[in-house]
Amino acid sequence: MKESLPPIYFYIPKSQWPVGDMPQIPEEYGDWMSSWNSRYGRGKYDWTLQTYLYLKADGLSCKLINFVPKEGIVISHRDFWSDNLKPSSKLLIVCIKVDREPHPYAQLQVVQNNQDELLKRSQFLWQSYPLRFWLQSKLIPRDHRNRGDRFENAAFFGVLDTLAAQLQQPQWEEQLSALGLRWEVVKCDRWHDYSEVDVIVAVRSFEGSNTFDSKPASKLINAWHAGIPAILGRESAYRHERKSELDYIEVASTEEAIAALFRLKNDFNFRQEMVNNGKIRAQEMGNTQITFQWRNFLTNVAVPAYYRWCMASLAQQQIFLMRRYLILKANRVQSQLNQLLSVKSP
Repeated sequence: MKESLPPIYFYIPKSQWPVGDMPQIPEEYGDWMSSWNSRYGRGKYDWTLQTYLYLKADGLSCKLINFVPKEGIVISHRDFWSDNLKPSSKLLIVCIKVDREPHPYAQLQVVQNNQDELLKRSQFLWQSYPLRFWLQSKLIPRDHRNRGDRFENAAFFGVLDTLAAQLQQPQWEEQLSALGLRWEVVKCDRWHDYSEVDVIVAVRSFEGSNTFDSKPASKLINAWHAGIPAILGRESAYRHERKSELDYIEVASTEEAIAALFRLKNDFNFRQEMVNNGKIRAQEMGNTQITFQWRNFLTNVAVPAYYRWCMASLAQQQIFLMRRYLILKANRVQSQLNQLLSVKSP
């Protein structure tokens, strides 16, 4: 006989429970979130509340709560979890780690990049699983009917301090102006609106070999859905999604970025090929597919893990928690040591 699903909860602590009416269906989430004045702090609701809404709309039996239950599967963003919270004998904690440190006592961790360092440690301690982030809420694609073949507006959608320093300088804007392009860093209240944008440029850094293995491919996937080409940095999430040169243009310097913009401006056929290819790729990964990923994760990973945890002896559970405690202490000691060494360095 098939076992029934255990209780499944999405958790937002009472101290961070949103004021006022919350959205009840996914389609209401974008308008609700647009009322926020700052981008910072929104991601934890995007991952927790929005995921709950999509899964509930898909028919999953789940609840949104503001307390930690005694039993069942409870899912939440890392920012909502206290470091000291430990699971009870009948509670499975799913931490949506994304680009944070893992929760020390969560039995399962969700990451947003297939190259996340935590996945390399999953086999012997950290049980981690990659899931894609949701599309930008209420995304408005480029207005192809009215903009036609114009190529005039280049933009960055994201937090300014995550943009490469070279792309924040006046010289960058001047170089684009010389190409006949206008540069804009789009404010967070308009991150959904690509209607007047002809290309995005998103590079976190031109320096070193950092491939930002905890970051998602969201900017690329949103660009596909928006119907515009993307010029992007050397990030593992983008490379993981890439199937051909038409998916996006990777650049490693401002010179390469300018060259990519010049090519797109002067080669309409290539630009249109990228847009058409993006339409095809967009069909492969939308919120329907992400909902399926979550259902698959809960059904085939979280539920079996929950029953294994409940069937484990008290001694086995205590050993698990002690191992996690020792790892946490060791990491904190190492962090303090690194800080001391950095202060003493000339």
